[in-house]
Order: sequence, then structure tokens, then C-alpha cells
Amino acid sequence: MSNTKAKVGFYGAVDAVTGSNFLFEAQGKRIMIDCGLYQGDLFADDRNREDFAVDPASIDVLLVTHAHIDHIGRIPKFVRDGFHGVIYSTPPTHELTEIMLLDTTRILQHEAVQTGREPIYTERDVRDTMALWKTHEYYAPFAIGDGVQCEFKDAGHILGSTMMFLTVSGTTMVFTGDLGNSPSPLLRDTDSIKGATYLLMESVYGDRNHENRDERKEILRKTILDSIAKGGVLMIPAFSIERTQELLFELNDMVEHHNIPDVKIFLDSPMAIKATEVYRRSDKYFNQETQHIIKSGDDIFKFPRLYMTESKEESMKIWETKGPKIIMAGSGMANGGRIVHHIKHYASDPNNVILLVGYQAAGTPGRRLSEGQSVIRLNGDDVHVRATIAQLHGYSGHKDMDHLVEFAAEAKDTLKKVFVAIGEPKSSMFLAQRLRDYVGLNAVVPTPNTEEELEF
Repeated sequence: MSNTKAKVGFYGAVDAVTGSNFLFEAQGKRIMIDCGLYQGDLFADDRNREDFAVDPASIDVLLVTHAHIDHIGRIPKFVRDGFHGVIYSTPPTHELTEIMLLDTTRILQHEAVQTGREPIYTERDVRDTMALWKTHEYYAPFAIGDGVQCEFKDAGHILGSTMMFLTVSGTTMVFTGDLGNSPSPLLRDTDSIKGATYLLMESVYGDRNHENRDERKEILRKTILDSIAKGGVLMIPAFSIERTQELLFELNDMVEHHNIPDVKIFLDSPMAIKATEVYRRSDKYFNQETQHIIKSGDDIFKFPRLYMTESKEESMKIWETKGPKIIMAGSGMANGGRIVHHIKHYASDPNNVILLVGYQAAGTPGRRLSEGQSVIRLNGDDVHVRATIAQLHGYSGHKDMDHLVEFAAEAKDTLKKVFVAIGEPKSSMFLAQRLRDYVGLNAVVPTPNTEEELEF
């Protein structure tokens, strides 16, 4: 350990899951890690309109862990407000981010019309943002100025997701972003952090565990069978990136092995369709098992009776399709996208099912559904919910409690301090306590909008 000083700042996703925004400062360089949207009842929470706690013009570099909106969704505002440095990510994150942000401008415009306020950014701001972007592959260290080295390692969360390894004077701090629920149907397992001195880690599921891979697949199959038996509609609010592709992979396997009856399956999300094409082109990032399946000639994202409905006209015709059917559409928290229209149309029928397959942030319609509320508000209308609400946590893209502890414990011999963030207070505090009690780590939950000095 040298006498070099560094700082870490906690400006978003502290005492919350969404709005990820962290600062690392060393050797005269100010580095921001992620700049995400806060999400609530509206797609974009009012907090997103506030000025940044840190002057965007003072930041030299922005590192992006992955392309989920709660990690990238405020970057165009960051650029609009004065950031003119370099943005770095992996190539898939760069490609997926552009798709996500352009789609987000449309949602923001819609919300702006509803609320009578200007959107927080426009398509032009997105174009300005993408012009600042550069990419690096995993395991290819690069310098940020003199004295700070950055390396991307695989987080296993979504395609292109990375942990940021920032090394100064031989000492390393790791920012995890979101950590994948390994083993994933598609992606490689999360890399190790052995040798790290400081760690800022997520805690979305820091106080509970998931079903395992076999259990989650069987629950999905049984949910489909129950829905078909009732002649109902199975609605799956699914995040356009990763969750949709994982579900397509699992459904492809079930259809090919005749584990479910013939049923029409609609992927009703232009963004998810575009993202799936990125996945098709990026199979080198998949795990070996999936790469082997692809090399054998199997199109893992295409199977009989799968319909990709890109246009509004195709989407509206779904309602004309009789009999049992499955509809997958964004957003994953039911706070925007086409799934909102389907829930409004079908939620009143007790023969129908809404299957929640990912984390539901506080204040979102998805969270209200998960809590069993019989009336929820969607697009300004009260919707009476009589459909069955099912939940499947095993398809979460996040590590659960036991695997988060196991992940941090790998570096227990070198870790000097662990900052537990990117989680609701209950989850973060529970995980921090568990790391202290079971692993012996100096684990703390940081205070929002504070900075801490570190010795490097």
C-alpha cells in the first residue's frame, strides 16, 4: 500500500436499486461509473430532473458497466449538462446502449406530454452521447491518464456487462455494477475479484435466495401449462435485454423437446427484437455450452409459433388471436412499453396470468402487482386486476444472497473495505451484516451523496 490517496463518491443507487452513479478520483483524474435513471411510478422518476451532485464538466471519463437503463439512462442528460470527456464500455454495451437510449427518448417524450413538462433529454442528446463513446474488450487493460489503469472483467449479468477494475500504484478497487445470476443459460460465469483491495458491490437480492436453474425452468413450464389449461393469456413483462433472450432460449428448448403444447408466443417489443439481433451477432460472449448449441445449427432465438411483432399494427392484432397465447413485452417493471396495453386489456380476466420474472423497483406497477394490489394505475387509468400474479425469481439477472457472499469471500484475504450499494436499504444492510459476521469483512452501507477517502 503506497501513500497515494483516492476518493470514492456515492451519488446514485445508494439506499436504492436504480439511478446508479459513482465517482472514483485518483491521480488527478475524475472518473464516473454509470449514470442511470431512477425508476418509479413513471418510467423516469422526478429525481432525474435534478441537477447532478457533481459538475458533469469536471468529469474526465465515464465508465459504463452495462446497458440497463438504471445504469445508462441519464448519460444524455449528463452530456447535455456539460460532460465532454470519453465514455468507455465493452462493444456489446455500446451497441445495446444506443438501442436503449433511442427507445427511452420515445418513452420520455410520451411522459412529457402526459405531465406537461419538457423531456429530460432528446434524440439529439443521444447522438451527441454516442459520439463520445470508445470501446474496449474484456481483459485488455487501458490507461486513464497517468497512473490509473482500467480493466473490464465479465460480470455475467447481461451481454457485455463488466466489472470495473481500477488500479492505482498496484492497488485495485472494483466496481461490480450488477452481478449475474450464474450459471446463466447464455452467458459466462462472473469473473473472480481475487486480489482486490476495495470493492463496491451490488445488493439487489442481498437478503434472499433464488430458485436454481432447473427449478426456475420447471416453474416456467408449469406456469405455461396452467395458463394453457385455462385457455388464458400468459403475460410476461420482460426486460428487453437479457431476460427476453434467456426466456427465448428456454422456450426454444421446451418447444423443440415437446415439453409444452403448441401455443402462439408473441415477442411484442421492437427494442427486444433489435436487442436479440445484437445477441445473434455476439455469440463469442456466450458460454461454451450455448456456443456449442449454436455451432450444431440450432437458432436459439427462433422456433415454430414464435411471432415477433415489431409494428403497432401487428401488436394490436395480437388481441384478435383466439385461444391460449403467451405475450412477452417490455418493460420488465410494467412502467412503460407495450406490456402496459396488454395488462390493461387482459388483467380483469381471472383465467389470465401475469408472470413477473425480474426485480420490481419500489413504486412501479410491477412492484404493486407483486404485492397483490387489486387495483393498479397504468397510463393514468385504474386497472382492476383479477388475473393470477405469478413470480419467478430464478430468472433474475442478479446474484442472490448466498452467491453475493461467496463472490466477496473470494477476495477476503486482500479486501480492506467493502461498500454495499445498488439495493434497497433492507437488502444492503442485511448483506453488509452477513459479510461482517460470516466472512469477517469490513463491509459498510455508504451514505448517499458522500465521498470517502481511500489509501492506495
